[in-house]
Amino acid sequence: MDVLAPAVERLLVNHWAVLFLASLRAGPEKHYNFVIFSCLTPFISLIGRMHIDSLFGKGLFLPLLALALFAYLGATPAVNGQAAASEQVVVTGDDVASAYGAPGGLSRSRFAPLTTAYVLPPWTFYFGEIYEGDAFRHGPPDHLFTQEVELGLPHRFGVAAETELERFNGGGGFQTVSLEGRYALADWNKIPLNPTLFAEYKFGVGTIRHEEGPPPPPGEEEEESGPPKVPDAYEFRLLLAEDFGEHVEWAMNWFFEKENTGDRGREWGFAQSASIPILLERERLKVGLEMEYKNFTVKDTRGDPMHSFVIGPTMSFRSWKSTRFDVSTLFGCTDDSPRVQVFAIFSFLLGPGTEQGAEAPVSTRNR
Repeated sequence: MDVLAPAVERLLVNHWAVLFLASLRAGPEKHYNFVIFSCLTPFISLIGRMHIDSLFGKGLFLPLLALALFAYLGATPAVNGQAAASEQVVVTGDDVASAYGAPGGLSRSRFAPLTTAYVLPPWTFYFGEIYEGDAFRHGPPDHLFTQEVELGLPHRFGVAAETELERFNGGGGFQTVSLEGRYALADWNKIPLNPTLFAEYKFGVGTIRHEEGPPPPPGEEEEESGPPKVPDAYEFRLLLAEDFGEHVEWAMNWFFEKENTGDRGREWGFAQSASIPILLERERLKVGLEMEYKNFTVKDTRGDPMHSFVIGPTMSFRSWKSTRFDVSTLFGCTDDSPRVQVFAIFSFLLGPGTEQGAEAPVSTRNR
C-alpha cells in the first residue's frame, strides 16, 4: 500500500509554498514568521499520515519542532535589537552571511549532499529537505527522505534535529529521529582546515525495511514480535573545510557510526566535496565533484567488511540569498556499492544575517 505517496505529494506542494514565501520581502520579522510556519506544515502533514512505531518517537518529534519555532521567535527581538545598536557593514558578492569569517558557501552547515562543514552564524536557522535515491545492482530501489533543522549558537556551537523516512519495496514510514551537536575549534582560518567536531545520536522509531549489510540467516528474518526494529546508534565526525586558490571550496568528513543493538552494525569512512562558482554573479551557481567511501560490518562479519565507494558530479544553485537547491548523481565503483545514488536537497536559512550581504566573492576574498 502506498503509504508515502500522498505525504510526499503534500510535502512537495508545501515546499513550493515555501519558495513563494521566501521571495517576499515585506520586512524581516513578518517574513521569518511566515516561512517558519510554512516549513512546519509538511512536517505536520507527514505526521498525520505516517505511523511512528515507538512512543518515544511520537513524544519527541513535535516537541523538537515546537522548541525550534519558539526559540527562534524568542531570539529574534534580542538579535534585532543588537543589530540596530551596532553599525552594519555590507559587502557585495556572495550574499550569504559569514560564520566567524568563513565564506558564505561554508557558512550554511551543509556544504554539499554528502558533506557538512563548519557551523552556522549565531542565531541562524538552517532548514533542509533531503532526498536520497539508491538504485542497487539487485532488487528494488530505496528512497530516503530526511528533514533537518539546525540552529547556530554563539561561541561556534550548533545544535540540530533530524527525522528520516524510508520508502522501500511498497512500504514506508519513519526510521529514525536524531539529535546533533557540533563545535568549531576556532574562528575561520585560525587553524588549518578549520576542524569541527560533530556528534549525533539516532533513536530508532521504525522497522528495518532494507538491510544495509548481508541478509540474516534463514529463520531470523523476523523476530517473534514481527520485523526487526531500527536500532539506536551513535555517530562521531571530524569536519574539515577550506577554500583554496581563491576559487575552490572544499569539505571533508571522516565518520564513525555504531549501532547499539541488533546486529550491531559498524560503519566508518569519509566523504569529500569540492566546488567552484561559474557563470552567474554572486556565486549563485556552483559545480563540483564529490565522493564517499564506507566500510561496513556487522557482529558476524568483522573480518569481511563491505566496501562501498561512489563518485560523481554535484551542482548547487541559489535562487535567492537564503534558498538553495543541490543535486548530485553518484556512480558506484565497487560490487558492494549502489549502482547509482541520486541526491536532491532544498534548503533555506533564516536569521539576522540572511537579510544582508556579508561575504565577498571567492575571487576577491583574500585580496
